[in-house]
Amino acid sequence: MRRTTRTPHRHSRTSRAVAAGIAAALGTSLLAACGSDDNGGGDGGNGSGDVTISVGVFGQMDFTELYDEYMDENPHVKIEQNSIQENRDYYQQLITRLPTGSGLSDIQAIEVDNIYEMANDLGQYWVNLNDSEHADLDHFVEWKRDQATSQDGRTIGFGTDIGPMAICYRTDRFEEAGLPTDREEVGQLWADDWAQYIEVGERFMENTPSDIAYVDSAGGMFNAVLNSFSEQMYSADGEVIYQESEAVQNAWDLGVAVAEAEMSAGQDQFSEEWNRAFSNGDFATISCPAWMLAYIQDKAGQDGEGNWDVAAAPRPANWGGSFLAVPEASKNQDEAVKLANWLTAPEQQAKLFNTQGNFPSSATAQDSPDVQDTTHDYFRGAPIGQIFSDAAQGIPTIIVGPRNQTIRESLTDGLVMIEQQGESPDDAWDATVRRIENALAD
Repeated sequence: MRRTTRTPHRHSRTSRAVAAGIAAALGTSLLAACGSDDNGGGDGGNGSGDVTISVGVFGQMDFTELYDEYMDENPHVKIEQNSIQENRDYYQQLITRLPTGSGLSDIQAIEVDNIYEMANDLGQYWVNLNDSEHADLDHFVEWKRDQATSQDGRTIGFGTDIGPMAICYRTDRFEEAGLPTDREEVGQLWADDWAQYIEVGERFMENTPSDIAYVDSAGGMFNAVLNSFSEQMYSADGEVIYQESEAVQNAWDLGVAVAEAEMSAGQDQFSEEWNRAFSNGDFATISCPAWMLAYIQDKAGQDGEGNWDVAAAPRPANWGGSFLAVPEASKNQDEAVKLANWLTAPEQQAKLFNTQGNFPSSATAQDSPDVQDTTHDYFRGAPIGQIFSDAAQGIPTIIVGPRNQTIRESLTDGLVMIEQQGESPDDAWDATVRRIENALAD
């Protein structure tokens, strides 16, 4: 097997492709600086036939390592990437700018929770890739392509990655608690049952000699369980069902169990405190889609190397995965489609899995030796290509509705009320339902 040691990408600058850096979550207007309106048309504003393609992304998404290769093959193209840290800020900016066509990048990333609204309610503002001679959509897994396709058959996005789920765990903490550390044995502890994962946590908390939590957060537990179901917040016919949903009920109950048993570190995921908890080794397990490996390596640092490992999750689930789409307002539509198509081609998806841990949404890439044979030195040589490929085979086709993100974030915020503010589960649920219903009524 080929071993690949990942080094998390740190948004480096090159002389040819400027990564604009990650903007602060509040008050940023970074995308406005490089929107397609400012490119001066298809020649990039210099009259030479050259073109500048702007790419708007969020969070940890980063394609800068690929840009030089593309620009070498296409010398007339210059690429600028603009990034906003929080998707909620990025998305609000995007939906504000779409109707006006002003301040948009030539390529915009779309998170999976937002793809239904973009494809259906706002689909007229995006290039229909089915009509483009520059778009190859046949290599994507079918359910990923379907997520970006509207009810009237318009496909607006190229899939970047998917998030098949595993459990990342600290072998040193498991050893302290008298639990097995071998990844095969660990996976068998909770095979096929998220409730069994909680029972292992109870054993861990009883036997660990350290002041260490079992999981990072109740919200992380909620998302992991939720994403192992197909019907979540919406039914197949588009009805809002979160209050009656088996998925939400199971995920909420297990999140509450984690909070009430005090087996959680009580973290807000992606906060500075959460980052420090990785570095300090404050929790022993985390629900871990493929893309999180690079994040853990970055935040846990050298002290975590050789202590973290990867085991199969209780049930197949998907957390995350995004798309690249081209606004109709882009002055460089053809060049933008060509670039987005290339960035998400099987070869590039395999490269990003090896360097960033983004598991391919391309079925062709998934089957390649470059993915199947990948191991990860930081995680004790874990055969991550095989682990995440196996997980990907069982991912349910998740039904996504127009306000998916709003409902999901409200539910995880409700668990924060229990975990950090001492609210009772009943009061937190009632407050969460009120918040969701008010948001849906807007």
